[in-house]
Amino acid sequence: MSVNLEKGQKISLDKEAGSALSRVVMGLGWDAVKSKGFFGFGGGSAEVDLDASCILFDTDNRPLDVVWFRQLKSKDGSISHSGDNRTGAGDGDDEQVNVSLGSVPANVKSIVFTVNSFTGQNFSQVQNAYCRLLNAADGKEVARFNLSVQGSHSAQIMAKLYRHNGEWKMHAIGENGTGRTFDDLMPQIAQHL
Repeated sequence: MSVNLEKGQKISLDKEAGSALSRVVMGLGWDAVKSKGFFGFGGGSAEVDLDASCILFDTDNRPLDVVWFRQLKSKDGSISHSGDNRTGAGDGDDEQVNVSLGSVPANVKSIVFTVNSFTGQNFSQVQNAYCRLLNAADGKEVARFNLSVQGSHSAQIMAKLYRHNGEWKMHAIGENGTGRTFDDLMPQIAQHL
Protein backbone atom coordinates (compact mmCIF):
# COMPACT_ATOMS: atom_id res chain seq x y z
CA MET A 1 0.00 0.00 0.00
CA SER A 2 1.33 3.43 -0.95
CA VAL A 3 1.59 6.35 1.45
CA ASN A 4 0.52 9.76 0.15
CA LEU A 5 3.30 11.98 1.43
CA GLU A 6 2.68 15.29 3.10
CA LYS A 7 5.15 18.08 3.68
CA GLY A 8 7.44 17.29 6.60
CA GLN A 9 6.37 13.65 6.97
CA LYS A 10 9.07 11.09 7.78
CA ILE A 11 8.73 7.40 6.95
CA SER A 12 10.82 4.27 7.31
CA LEU A 13 11.25 2.89 3.81
CA ASP A 14 11.74 -0.67 5.03
CA LYS A 15 8.53 -0.60 7.07
CA GLU A 16 6.50 0.87 4.20
CA ALA A 17 7.88 -1.70 1.76
CA GLY A 18 7.35 -4.57 4.19
CA SER A 19 10.97 -5.71 3.88
CA ALA A 20 14.46 -4.32 3.56
CA LEU A 21 14.77 -2.23 0.42
CA SER A 22 17.87 -2.74 -1.67
CA ARG A 23 16.90 -0.65 -4.70
CA VAL A 24 14.45 2.22 -5.00
CA VAL A 25 13.23 4.22 -7.95
CA MET A 26 12.13 7.82 -7.70
CA GLY A 27 9.66 8.42 -10.53
CA LEU A 28 8.56 11.80 -11.86
CA GLY A 29 5.60 12.20 -14.17
CA TRP A 30 3.54 14.98 -15.69
CA ASP A 31 1.30 15.77 -18.64
CA ALA A 32 1.99 18.30 -21.36
CA VAL A 33 0.22 21.65 -21.08
CA LYS A 34 -2.79 21.86 -23.38
CA SER A 35 -2.99 25.11 -25.29
CA LYS A 36 -5.83 26.52 -27.33
CA GLY A 37 -5.10 27.61 -30.87
CA PHE A 38 -6.49 30.54 -32.81
CA PHE A 39 -10.25 30.88 -32.00
CA GLY A 40 -10.08 27.59 -30.11
CA PHE A 41 -8.99 25.60 -33.17
CA GLY A 42 -5.68 23.92 -33.81
CA GLY A 43 -4.80 23.57 -30.17
CA GLY A 44 -1.67 21.64 -29.35
CA SER A 45 0.60 21.01 -26.43
CA ALA A 46 3.12 23.46 -25.05
CA GLU A 47 6.41 21.86 -24.13
CA VAL A 48 6.93 21.26 -20.43
CA ASP A 49 10.32 19.98 -19.34
CA LEU A 50 10.39 19.01 -15.68
CA ASP A 51 13.69 17.61 -14.46
CA ALA A 52 14.33 15.13 -11.67
CA SER A 53 17.70 15.49 -9.95
CA CYS A 54 19.33 14.01 -6.89
CA ILE A 55 22.26 15.36 -4.90
CA LEU A 56 24.43 13.20 -2.63
CA PHE A 57 25.72 14.74 0.61
CA ASP A 58 28.41 13.60 3.05
CA THR A 59 28.30 13.61 6.85
CA ASP A 60 29.44 17.26 6.87
CA ASN A 61 26.52 18.18 4.54
CA ARG A 62 28.83 18.89 1.61
CA PRO A 63 27.65 17.89 -1.86
CA LEU A 64 29.61 14.89 -3.15
CA ASP A 65 27.89 14.20 -6.46
CA VAL A 66 24.76 14.94 -8.47
CA VAL A 67 22.69 12.88 -10.87
CA TRP A 68 20.61 14.87 -13.36
CA PHE A 69 20.05 15.25 -17.09
CA ARG A 70 23.65 16.42 -17.66
CA GLN A 71 25.17 13.55 -15.61
CA LEU A 72 23.05 10.42 -15.83
CA LYS A 73 25.12 8.30 -13.44
CA SER A 74 26.77 8.94 -10.08
CA LYS A 75 30.55 8.69 -10.09
CA ASP A 76 30.38 5.51 -7.99
CA GLY A 77 27.65 3.98 -10.20
CA SER A 78 25.09 3.47 -7.39
CA ILE A 79 22.56 5.96 -8.85
CA SER A 80 21.40 6.34 -12.44
CA HIS A 81 18.94 8.59 -14.28
CA SER A 82 16.69 7.35 -17.10
CA GLY A 83 17.39 10.42 -19.25
CA ASP A 84 15.81 13.78 -19.98
CA ASN A 85 12.15 13.78 -21.02
CA ARG A 86 11.37 17.21 -22.47
CA THR A 87 7.61 16.91 -23.06
CA GLY A 88 5.85 14.74 -20.47
CA ALA A 89 4.27 12.77 -23.34
CA GLY A 90 3.10 9.24 -22.66
CA ASP A 91 1.81 7.42 -19.63
CA GLY A 92 3.65 6.56 -16.44
CA ASP A 93 6.89 8.03 -15.17
CA ASP A 94 8.53 10.48 -17.56
CA GLU A 95 11.85 10.42 -15.73
CA GLN A 96 13.26 7.97 -13.20
CA VAL A 97 16.20 8.00 -10.82
CA ASN A 98 17.32 4.49 -9.79
CA VAL A 99 19.14 4.12 -6.47
CA SER A 100 20.94 0.93 -5.40
CA LEU A 101 20.90 1.63 -1.67
CA GLY A 102 23.37 -1.14 -0.85
CA SER A 103 25.91 0.32 -3.30
CA VAL A 104 25.71 3.92 -2.07
CA PRO A 105 29.13 4.67 -0.54
CA ALA A 106 29.29 4.74 3.26
CA ASN A 107 30.36 8.40 3.27
CA VAL A 108 27.00 9.43 1.73
CA LYS A 109 24.73 10.49 4.59
CA SER A 110 21.78 11.75 2.56
CA ILE A 111 20.35 11.94 -0.95
CA VAL A 112 18.06 14.87 -1.81
CA PHE A 113 15.59 14.70 -4.71
CA THR A 114 14.44 17.83 -6.51
CA VAL A 115 12.16 18.76 -9.41
CA ASN A 116 12.72 21.84 -11.55
CA SER A 117 10.78 23.28 -14.46
CA PHE A 118 13.56 23.74 -16.96
CA THR A 119 11.19 25.39 -19.46
CA GLY A 120 10.05 27.86 -16.79
CA GLN A 121 6.37 27.04 -16.31
CA ASN A 122 5.17 27.09 -12.75
CA PHE A 123 3.51 24.00 -11.32
CA SER A 124 0.03 25.55 -11.57
CA GLN A 125 0.49 25.28 -15.36
CA VAL A 126 1.55 21.62 -15.27
CA GLN A 127 -1.08 18.89 -15.15
CA ASN A 128 -0.90 15.64 -13.19
CA ALA A 129 2.63 16.16 -11.89
CA TYR A 130 3.76 13.70 -9.25
CA CYS A 131 6.79 12.08 -7.70
CA ARG A 132 6.78 8.56 -6.34
CA LEU A 133 9.08 6.09 -4.73
CA LEU A 134 9.02 2.47 -5.85
CA ASN A 135 10.54 -0.71 -4.50
CA ALA A 136 12.59 -1.72 -7.56
CA ALA A 137 12.45 -5.41 -6.61
CA ASP A 138 8.69 -5.76 -7.15
CA GLY A 139 7.71 -2.44 -8.77
CA LYS A 140 5.34 -1.58 -5.91
CA GLU A 141 4.80 2.03 -5.02
CA VAL A 142 6.03 2.80 -1.51
CA ALA A 143 5.15 6.51 -1.38
CA ARG A 144 3.69 9.25 -3.60
CA PHE A 145 3.93 13.04 -3.56
CA ASN A 146 1.35 14.86 -5.71
CA LEU A 147 2.72 18.08 -7.20
CA SER A 148 -0.07 19.21 -9.52
CA VAL A 149 -1.77 21.49 -7.00
CA GLN A 150 1.45 23.01 -5.70
CA GLY A 151 0.97 26.57 -6.99
CA SER A 152 2.93 29.21 -8.83
CA HIS A 153 6.52 28.13 -8.23
CA SER A 154 8.88 26.45 -10.66
CA ALA A 155 10.80 24.05 -8.43
CA GLN A 156 10.47 21.85 -5.41
CA ILE A 157 12.78 20.17 -2.93
CA MET A 158 10.79 16.99 -2.78
CA ALA A 159 12.36 14.49 -0.43
CA LYS A 160 15.49 13.33 1.31
CA LEU A 161 16.66 9.75 1.80
CA TYR A 162 18.97 9.53 4.79
CA ARG A 163 20.73 6.92 6.89
CA HIS A 164 19.53 6.50 10.46
CA ASN A 165 20.68 3.63 12.71
CA GLY A 166 21.70 1.51 9.73
CA GLU A 167 18.39 1.98 7.92
CA TRP A 168 17.35 4.26 5.07
CA LYS A 169 14.51 6.62 5.94
CA MET A 170 12.68 9.21 3.88
CA HIS A 171 11.76 12.76 4.83
CA ALA A 172 9.12 14.35 2.59
CA ILE A 173 10.35 17.94 2.46
CA GLY A 174 7.88 19.37 -0.06
CA GLU A 175 9.37 22.86 -0.04
CA ASN A 176 8.60 25.17 -2.94
CA GLY A 177 11.32 27.08 -4.72
CA THR A 178 12.28 28.73 -7.98
CA GLY A 179 14.90 27.96 -10.56
CA ARG A 180 15.58 25.95 -13.68
CA THR A 181 18.08 23.50 -12.13
CA PHE A 182 18.90 21.92 -8.76
CA ASP A 183 21.78 24.39 -8.39
CA ASP A 184 19.28 27.22 -7.87
CA LEU A 185 17.89 25.29 -4.87
CA MET A 186 21.17 24.60 -3.07
CA PRO A 187 20.80 27.40 -0.46
CA GLN A 188 17.32 26.06 0.42
CA ILE A 189 18.46 22.42 0.44
CA ALA A 190 21.19 23.30 2.96
CA GLN A 191 18.47 24.15 5.52
CA HIS A 192 17.19 20.53 5.41
CA LEU A 193 20.47 18.66 5.84
